[in-house]
Amino acid sequence: MPTFWENLIRYPRFFISSTLGLVFIITGPLFNLLNKPKSALLFAIIVFGILSGLLITLLLMLDII
Repeated sequence: MPTFWENLIRYPRFFISSTLGLVFIITGPLFNLLNKPKSALLFAIIVFGILSGLLITLLLMLDII
């Protein structure tokens, strides 16, 4: 029975490490864009546009505006 509990404890650790690895793999190339000024500006504009669009959408959905 001890192996059951050992295996049960391993699954959350595996999930967390897999999720963090996926986040690092996905965001790695995005942070490489920040090395060049033109691509950093484009990256900032895109992020700002996405965040402002999300904010406006949520405000309109919640009838705050």
